[in-house]
This record gives sequence, C-alpha cells and structure tokens, in this order.
Amino acid sequence: MLSAALIFAGLAALVHVYIFVLESLRWTAESTRTTFGTSVEQAHATRELAFNQGFYNLFLAVVAVAGILAAASGHHGVGAALVLAGCGSMLAAGLVLLISSPKKARAALVQLAFPLAAVVLVLAWLAI
Repeated sequence: MLSAALIFAGLAALVHVYIFVLESLRWTAESTRTTFGTSVEQAHATRELAFNQGFYNLFLAVVAVAGILAAASGHHGVGAALVLAGCGSMLAAGLVLLISSPKKARAALVQLAFPLAAVVLVLAWLAI
C-alpha cells in the first residue's frame, strides 16, 4: 500500500512541477495563456504573481519527492510524514481552487486527484 501511495505522490509531484513550469517559466507564452484563459495584458500584469505561485507548486513537489526518497530508503515514518505534508497541501490547494472558482473544476481535479490518492493510501497504510 505504501508503494502505491508513493507512486501517486510521484505523479502529484510531476503535475506540480509542470504547473511550476507553466506559471514561473512560461506564463506569458501563448499556449500557457490559452491553458489559463488569460489575455496578453492579463498575463503581463500578473507575471510576478504567477512566478511566485509557481514556486509554491515546485516546493510542494520537492516535499513530496523528499518523502518518496525517505520512504524508499527505509525511513517509512519520515517518508509518510513528508508525503502527507506535500500531498496534503496540494490537495488543500486543489480544494481551495474548486471552492473559489467552480468554473475551474477540471483544473482543480487535475491538481488534487493524485494527491488525494496518495493521502488516502498513506493514511490507510498508517492505520494497518
């Protein structure tokens, strides 16, 4: 069960690294503007905000990856704690997006699905 949790945590980390790339490195690119539904003017006006937000996503991915590495090296408790911290935060952020912007439900579900699976599986593993 822990192995499955770590796989989902890895997938969640990959999604959040991708979000980092979009928000921090490609925010004003046409394809990114299409993805987020922003105009050229909006993208330029919010570039600094998106840059910062992208790094939050990257840091959450780093925490999840640190948990994966810790658990894979035999430090199961530390790994579980880090996966719960990283993926729990990703899950919470996805829920905030879903609640605050229901029109962005698809994006919110992409953001929270893998972390939700990881959190549920880690909690189930801890309960055994």
